Amino acid sequence: MIPFSKTYASPLSQKYVQEILSQSQLASDGPYSKRCLEWLQKNLGAPHAMLTPSCTAGLELAALLCDLKQGDEVILPSYTFSSCANAFALRGATPVFVDVLPDTFNIDATTMKDAFSAKTKAVLAVHYAGVSCDMDPILELIKQHSVCLIEDSAQAIGSRYKSRPLGTIGAMSAFSFHYTKNIIAGEGGALLINDQKYAARADIIREKGTNRKQFMRGEVDKYTWVDVGSSFLPSELSSAFLLGQLEECQELNQNRLDSWQMYHDGLADLEKKGFLRRQIIPEYAEHNAHMYVIVLRNADESLRLQKFLKENNVQAVSHYVPLHSSPFGRKIGRTVGDMKHTDSLSSRLLRLPMYHGVSEKIPQILAEIERFFRKES
Repeated sequence: MIPFSKTYASPLSQKYVQEILSQSQLASDGPYSKRCLEWLQKNLGAPHAMLTPSCTAGLELAALLCDLKQGDEVILPSYTFSSCANAFALRGATPVFVDVLPDTFNIDATTMKDAFSAKTKAVLAVHYAGVSCDMDPILELIKQHSVCLIEDSAQAIGSRYKSRPLGTIGAMSAFSFHYTKNIIAGEGGALLINDQKYAARADIIREKGTNRKQFMRGEVDKYTWVDVGSSFLPSELSSAFLLGQLEECQELNQNRLDSWQMYHDGLADLEKKGFLRRQIIPEYAEHNAHMYVIVLRNADESLRLQKFLKENNVQAVSHYVPLHSSPFGRKIGRTVGDMKHTDSLSSRLLRLPMYHGVSEKIPQILAEIERFFRKES
């Protein structure tokens, strides 16, 4: 079976893990964590960064920094993962779901205009598949309404918007290093803070609500509980693995970009014949080939192709059930607009295998997709 995703342990990751196993510092914020942060700040240009156990934890930390209260509202696309809404629901805020654009599956700024209310405190811009949202109209709305912009850059390490690294545009941004992503730590994440007004409190919340960072810098004699908080610290072992991946980020992303292009070229004829739609990358976006998605003509055809590929040893998968139509989303959320693109795309979208080294399998995958459509026509 050709899997949808496959873990790749880069040579540097293996080297650093072997190094740390011979050391005593395994908890958190050791030398490998510090080198990861240095890489993020240098290569992304973020003024303040912190590692977290997951992207979910990064979003929850961002929600705490927004100081959300019961009844506040946060605008986000319905076509995204549950963590995006949960982070704010945990603070008592209401997720306000809006439709996505039909080309990129990213949040639609035009629909978003109608979602603002006096209760709106934040907007979450999710960069789907590592392809940037169109940030200029979103930034204009943020300016008009004076709310916090958070980027969900879970899938977007190395991607850009008009040459600007994703994750450095909003006030804060969360990244994922889950094993399915381009750069991995098994489980892991990061929160980048671009608005310095959040930085000092972020250090406190991340350290269980204590001023331990000040203590470690020698600014206080002992540390104590000063705010709400939790443990948002990854282990040093995870950071060692992550560091090796980050230091090979350009090569790892390029490997996926080469595979992405093989898919894109190989599916051009099927798109020309009207069988499917290939992934669209707008001119303003430089993507990282996090995934390759195709859109089928209808939901039934998408399911049949998925089943056919599985029967022929290729694991292709659908993606999110829209949050606005999920049981809990209907219970606690508010929906703005008719969600026509979200509903349609979510039922027709199929993700093809994408991982480091998948290129040698792509001719076989493409051959099976072509065989399916020969049977259909």
